[in-house]
Amino acid sequence: MINKALKSFFSKSIFILGLIHLAYFIYGYFRFVGIGRIYIYTEFYRFKFYDDVSISHFFVSGLFLLTVLILLVRNHSKERYNMLNLVKIGAILLFMVFLSLSFFMSYSFGMNAKLKQELSAKNFNADKRLLNVLNPLLYPGSYYRSETLFKVTNILYPKPYPVTEVTDTVFYEPGNKAYYSVESAYYSIDTLKMLTSAYNKLKSAAHIAAELPGLDQQEFQKRILSKTISKDSTQIIFRGAAVNPRFDDSICVFLENNTLLSPVNGEAIAVQQRQSAINRYQLLYQLPHDSLLHAFQKLNLLLKKYQVESAIDPATLTRDVFRFRDQDREQLDQIRNNFNRNALVEKINILNRLFYQPNFFHPSIRAIFFIVLFSTWLFGFAIFIISTYLRKPKTRGFNQ
Repeated sequence: MINKALKSFFSKSIFILGLIHLAYFIYGYFRFVGIGRIYIYTEFYRFKFYDDVSISHFFVSGLFLLTVLILLVRNHSKERYNMLNLVKIGAILLFMVFLSLSFFMSYSFGMNAKLKQELSAKNFNADKRLLNVLNPLLYPGSYYRSETLFKVTNILYPKPYPVTEVTDTVFYEPGNKAYYSVESAYYSIDTLKMLTSAYNKLKSAAHIAAELPGLDQQEFQKRILSKTISKDSTQIIFRGAAVNPRFDDSICVFLENNTLLSPVNGEAIAVQQRQSAINRYQLLYQLPHDSLLHAFQKLNLLLKKYQVESAIDPATLTRDVFRFRDQDREQLDQIRNNFNRNALVEKINILNRLFYQPNFFHPSIRAIFFIVLFSTWLFGFAIFIISTYLRKPKTRGFNQ
């Protein structure tokens, strides 16, 4: 067994290392710059070799390890240790060297703790939900002519939306010239669930007539968009009734965008898209105008919190949104929602990385870290082993 004196020495050394780690944790906590000042290169500490943390780290680690080695050789190398005890001592020394070289990690944990105190995960997710609801209202005017972001098939609410688009090419020949045009028709997307055995029977025209009046067998098969079989049931998604979203008074361009500015971590994207669409529809068509005004006021506070440059006036923007809701055919070039959108998106992405992909042990220093770790440990452990043989004459075998 390792003697009590050596155990006490190791215990005291590890306790001192714990205190140093706590000091770096506290230092990192108070050195965090705040969420308003983070930028694209903000990350947890990666040992930069030239600032106060790195310089102090170098001297504190070096002085501690040198002191431990001197005391270990002077006071605890008079005994001969058997192979098992040498392995135990080597493992403890490796752990102590690791603790001695990893103060920067505690500094990073301190920064992370301050980040979570300044912006909790709950509040961060609430901010993202607000941004996801308001996202289609916050693009520059020219974006509202984008067929990628703003199109009918992106509408998720209310019923009968979402819809599917069916295009048809129409040819006509006025005079001696031939022309053609592409026309779009929109149909609701309906779902039918049934037992697989019932679906097999449904393939006959008689059963189709009973289940879906007005559809014959061929027409029904044409309308099927997808079919999913799960155990003994079948789910069919098919093209339903025709709809005219361009002439729907309860639909405006702000609803023709289902993108999320930043998804909430751990929740299904499709669920978030639909819930954001529902909340947005309620703000535009069901709730009093003051509800949208309040949402923009919260947005204004959010932009100030993240220190994003903004010229948004909530009352003016609310009037603009309802004006364009009621006159949907107008161009939206004059919507007064000016703020630095790119800076906001960048800041949210950085916070997502810091919250959910933190690099407390940065890849850029891993190779160097492990080289220094094992080199330092091997050097110190070799000196300790050699000193145990030089302090006393060799004897047969190993004593406890």
